[in-house]
Amino acid sequence: MTGFGDASEQVDGVHYAVELRSVNNRFFKATIRLPDPMAGLEAELEVYLRKRLTRGSVTLVGSLRDPGASAAQTVNEGALLAYLDHLDKMYDRFGKKERTLTIDLTALLALPGVLEPADESELLRRVRPVLLRLVDKAIERLVTMRVTEGAIIARDLRRQAEVIGRKLADIRQRAPEVVEEYHQRLKERVEEMLRRAELSTNQVDLVREVAVYADRSDIAEELSRLAGHIEQMNQMMDEAEGEPAGRTLDFLAQEMLREANTIASKSNDALISRAVVEVKSAIDRIKEQAANIE
Repeated sequence: MTGFGDASEQVDGVHYAVELRSVNNRFFKATIRLPDPMAGLEAELEVYLRKRLTRGSVTLVGSLRDPGASAAQTVNEGALLAYLDHLDKMYDRFGKKERTLTIDLTALLALPGVLEPADESELLRRVRPVLLRLVDKAIERLVTMRVTEGAIIARDLRRQAEVIGRKLADIRQRAPEVVEEYHQRLKERVEEMLRRAELSTNQVDLVREVAVYADRSDIAEELSRLAGHIEQMNQMMDEAEGEPAGRTLDFLAQEMLREANTIASKSNDALISRAVVEVKSAIDRIKEQAANIE
């Protein structure tokens, strides 16, 4: 499901901010982008997100802005002096005494080991509780947005279930008529053929043939299972209470489509085939929406 949540906070002069976005995905996929001081928390944040969100492509972006002196890196004086001593020796050996020695401090600061970042473990210790608190707030706002979208999707799912229910009722009413019409057509065809040959019809054989057709085209079991799937879907939406239901709905939709295809293949009737087309259209809509929810 799609959603967005953000949160920000200022602690000890440092401004922290988190943005959380999610889009549809059959599975959970997290993309986390953090500045270097926070990078050590990526694995922990992914586990935390996975516990709270079960589906969707989730992108978390964190930022940290420290306008104070604490943002500056520490100068390793020992390393800097070692470089200067080395330069003095090089100058004594190769330089000309009458020339002035100019030292570029900016270049010296870029040398390996001169600038040292703050203690990473100490920095993570300070950043971690703030970042987790902000992520929690962002998740709550994202979930609120998802709940609103979920209510809209649930109404559409119920409408599709009602469409399927109406069409199943039409098919149940039509199914016995199909057998009776087949009986009449077969009887008329046999009687016509026998009349031309001046023979009499055997009613037992005729009844047996109709019974075979009725058994072969019997769709009562498929109708019952399909109705059961619809009932289970409605019950699941009633009792979900925030529990993830997307994958279960996706599985139910597959089962419903299987039953609808069986009904279509067993029913040699135009009216039933037309009703099945509408049923399959509603099931496709359910599958599409099931992919959009957690």
